Amino acid sequence: MSDLGTRIRRLLWAADLRALPAARRWSLQAARMLHAVLRDMAEGQLNLHAMSLVYTTLLSLVPLLALTFSVLKGFGVHNQVEPALLALLEPLGEQGKEITREVIGFVDNIRVGVLGAVGLALLIYTVTTLLQKIEDAFNHVWHVRRGRPLAQRFSQYLSVVTVGPVLVFAALGITAALVNTEVARTVAGIEPFGTLIEVAGRVLPYLLVIFSFAFVYVLMPNTRVSWRSALAGGLVGGVLWQTLGWGFATFVAASGKYTAVYAGFAVVILAMIWLYLNWLIVLIGTTVAFYHQHPEQLAMSRQQTALSNRVREKLALLVMALIGRQFYTEEPAWTLQGLAERLDMPINLLEPLVDSMKARGFITETGDDPPRLVPACAPETHSVKELIDAVRAVNEGEGLAVDRLPHEPMVEQIVAGLDAAVEAGSMGLTLRDLAGQPAHRDDTRPE
Repeated sequence: MSDLGTRIRRLLWAADLRALPAARRWSLQAARMLHAVLRDMAEGQLNLHAMSLVYTTLLSLVPLLALTFSVLKGFGVHNQVEPALLALLEPLGEQGKEITREVIGFVDNIRVGVLGAVGLALLIYTVTTLLQKIEDAFNHVWHVRRGRPLAQRFSQYLSVVTVGPVLVFAALGITAALVNTEVARTVAGIEPFGTLIEVAGRVLPYLLVIFSFAFVYVLMPNTRVSWRSALAGGLVGGVLWQTLGWGFATFVAASGKYTAVYAGFAVVILAMIWLYLNWLIVLIGTTVAFYHQHPEQLAMSRQQTALSNRVREKLALLVMALIGRQFYTEEPAWTLQGLAERLDMPINLLEPLVDSMKARGFITETGDDPPRLVPACAPETHSVKELIDAVRAVNEGEGLAVDRLPHEPMVEQIVAGLDAAVEAGSMGLTLRDLAGQPAHRDDTRPE
């Protein structure tokens, strides 16, 4: 099995895409992306996040619909909530209709206006928790270690819950109204416009799902997602979702024996399976979007989370040289994303190194969105040796300090020789020299 895996990896990664014809290049890139998505699924994290979202969805579904229902009611389009939920659960057949009736019944019994301040706060908190779990799952896929700040989280999440449904249902209502106008019916009777309208009616549901997925892929991760990548993920996620709906409906129609075994619990089990598959497809779509935007990550497993000492030291020098050069030429400062692309380095491996350089006072962030990286002080006040020493000491603390290790004369001699080699190799250069800027004669370093 390992030999087969080795042959597959050699077949996928040995060729240089730039030297291939366009058709073969695209097919090989698609094969690499499929391999990367299957590898991520085999590692299990996507499945775990999908299962977690099923549990959170079951807890938050009724409060989410109640809040959405109350907002839509103010715009007079609340009657479209039930058809939308019914369409989502349509693959469950009659059981989907039963679940829809029960959920809508719960929503109807909730009176947001009489909940009071505490009840309304708990309702909003429950909905926000669901959206936070979704963001955490997306951040995992995008290798983002930090979520949104609390204030930003509430404002953006509530915008999604309040404004999003209004825009979606308003667009659906306008589309339906335009289709039912006398002009539209007249045009539909003229060929080839009638055939085109019929084809558009079949394609429109797919397009709506694809653009909905793409919108979520842009909005939810706490990072910048290009629309091209989001649409690529939305295309895969939307087609999978529509195809899965047809396949799952066929499965439910032939699952009479499960009803006989599980009795009344069958509908609950089928609903949970359907929710799990939906969330898994959503996460697969955002994984495709991630790899489309970061093809340099395709060959790297998520389990590869550490850099070697040599790579880390050279990478720190490259980062400081690039940041210093932009600083002296007064060009726009680098963002973390820009550095990752310039260095062809996965951002999840570059970010911890940059964080350690910020913690040691070599670089700092600006207040821009996204933040830009600039020297924390005049580059001539730090030597290259200090930067290398700081990188070599990453993750050292009081309990892991090198001085706490046992002393052996020969070992101490070798360590001292390594330090002397680093001192000699850095040639007394400063970070200004590293950026390619000659030092002025009046430049002095503090004692």
